[in-house]
Amino acid sequence: MALLTDRTAVITGAAQGIGLAIAELFVAEGARVVIGDVNAEAAEKAAEGLGGGAVARGVRCDVTKASDVDALLAAADEAFSPVDVFVNNAGITRDATMRTMTEDEFDQVISVHLKGTWNGTRKAAAIMRERKSGAIVNLSSLSGKVGMVGQTNYSAAKAGIVGLTKAAAKEMAHHGVRVNAIQPGLIRTAMTEAMPQKAWDQKMAEIPMRRAGEVSEIASVALFLASDLSSYMTGTVLEVTGGRFM
Repeated sequence: MALLTDRTAVITGAAQGIGLAIAELFVAEGARVVIGDVNAEAAEKAAEGLGGGAVARGVRCDVTKASDVDALLAAADEAFSPVDVFVNNAGITRDATMRTMTEDEFDQVISVHLKGTWNGTRKAAAIMRERKSGAIVNLSSLSGKVGMVGQTNYSAAKAGIVGLTKAAAKEMAHHGVRVNAIQPGLIRTAMTEAMPQKAWDQKMAEIPMRRAGEVSEIASVALFLASDLSSYMTGTVLEVTGGRFM
């Protein structure tokens, strides 16, 4: 029996990168997946790549808007069934030093990451509590643990996701809904591979395992938290970092 057979999973920001890797693994483990992404065309293309129709749908969703998240969850219900697993993965970066960062750059990152995760968590939890079951997985970051230069906005948002996860986990535990978080370290994606070589080398030097992580290695941890393998875990934060900043 696959780990997510007959379950409906909704994943935000899943048209590419870590979110898409999670969607691919969830489908392989028997889930029906709804990909939410601010880019509607990319979401639909990703869903088609997963098999389309019977197993995957793509829906445009701006996670900063509660109405969009409501529509995303309604689309999942209409296409498959009420949500069983919700993954808050959508995110952006607007890196700059605190001296040069604009107020808009700060607000954008806080809104997408922190408010977006709050919208996804509260909206999915409202459905799950009625069914007395469900798993929510939130994507934080190592930046939310140690803080990164040029990321006062991102580090603050990702630290906030940890606090949000723990508070929501306490609220929802007696309703049978689990809420956990993942803190990835340096993961090989198009975004990270675009960074200057000097910055890449500096980060690599901080990793005891001496390599970057792959998106599949985040997806497998998301699967663990989404499935019954972690049935007695809630409010936890799992670092997937190769040992960086222990």
